[in-house]
Amino acid sequence: MPVIQNLIVDAFGAHIGKHSQRLKVTRKGEVLAQAPLIHLQSVTIANRGVSISAEAVRECTERGIPIHFLSGTGKPYASLYSAGLTGTAATRRAQLLAYDQTRAVHLAIAFSSGKIQNQSNLLKYFAKYRKQTSPEIHRELHLCSLEVLDVLLDLGRILQYPEVRRGEARLDDLRAEIMGLEGRAARTYWRAVRLLIPEQYAFEKRIGRGATDAVNSALNYGYGILYSEVERALVLAGLDPYAGFLHADRPGKPSLTLDLIEEFRQPVVDRTVIGMTTRNMRLAVDEEGLLPKETRRLLAEKVLARLEKPARYAGKRHPLRAIIQMQARHLATFLRGERPEYLPFEMQW
Repeated sequence: MPVIQNLIVDAFGAHIGKHSQRLKVTRKGEVLAQAPLIHLQSVTIANRGVSISAEAVRECTERGIPIHFLSGTGKPYASLYSAGLTGTAATRRAQLLAYDQTRAVHLAIAFSSGKIQNQSNLLKYFAKYRKQTSPEIHRELHLCSLEVLDVLLDLGRILQYPEVRRGEARLDDLRAEIMGLEGRAARTYWRAVRLLIPEQYAFEKRIGRGATDAVNSALNYGYGILYSEVERALVLAGLDPYAGFLHADRPGKPSLTLDLIEEFRQPVVDRTVIGMTTRNMRLAVDEEGLLPKETRRLLAEKVLARLEKPARYAGKRHPLRAIIQMQARHLATFLRGERPEYLPFEMQW
C-alpha cells in the first residue's frame, strides 16, 4: 500500500470511510485510494458530492489530521480540527490585546516585508536561469527585483515615525499606508511575472476572485491549498485565524490567515505555477473558465509536494510545511511577550 501523506478526494460520489488503520475512498464499490492513518497529515475534499463517515472524522480529529474543504475554484470554505485545539485562552488573549499596541504595527510591517522580500527573491531566482538564454529578460527581471526591494525602504521609514518609536502608534492609522506600499511592490512584481509566462497563456495581470484564465485560476487554486495549511498552523499554535493585523477585520474574514500566508505565496504557490507553465505542464480552463478536474488534481499534487521541499530556516533545512508551523509558533510567542521580535520567513534564491 503506497504512503499517502495528503489525501485529496475530488471524485463526485466518492465516500471516505475508516477501515482498520486506514482511510479508504470508494465510489460505487470501486476502491479509489487507501491511506494508512499512521502517515496521513491532511485530508482535502475538493468537490461536491463527497461524503465522509463519522468514524473517519473522529479518527482524524483524534490523530490531529485536519480535514479541509475546497470549492471547485480552490476557495476554502470549511476545515475540521479537534475541538481541544481552540482551548488556548492565554495565547488568544495576548493576540487580541496586541491589536491596540504598537506591536500590531510591527507585525503588519513584518508580514508585508516578508511578502515583498520574497517577491524580489523569486524574481532573482527565475532571472539567474535566464542570464545566458534570455539576457534581456534576465536584465528586466533583475531591475524589477530591485524596484520591488525599494519599497522595503519606505516600509522601514514607517518604523521611524515618532509615534511608532514612542510606542503610541495605532495600526488603524497606518494600515492604508502599509497596504499602499505593498500594492506598489505587487504591481512591479506581476509586471515582471508576465515576462515569465509563455505567450499562449495571454497572462496580462493578476486577478483574484472571478478569474477565468488558466494562470490566475491556477494561482487562486494553489493559494486555497496554502490557505488551509496556514490556517492549520495558526490553530495548532493556539492563535485565532480571524483576528489579524495587516488585513482589516471583517465578519467571516480570516485576517490572520491572510497575514501569515503573505510570506509563503511566492516560495510555495507562485514558484510552482510559474514553473509549471515554463516546463510545458499545460494548464487549462474549460469553456466556463474553470479549471478541469485533471488540472486541479495536478496543481494540488504539485503544491503539496512543494510544501514537503526543504528550505533554509534558522541555519538548518526544514520542509516548507514545517517552516509554516514554526513561523506560527514564533508569532504566538511574540504576541505572548516571550520573543522580542517577529521576523518573516525569507526564501533563498
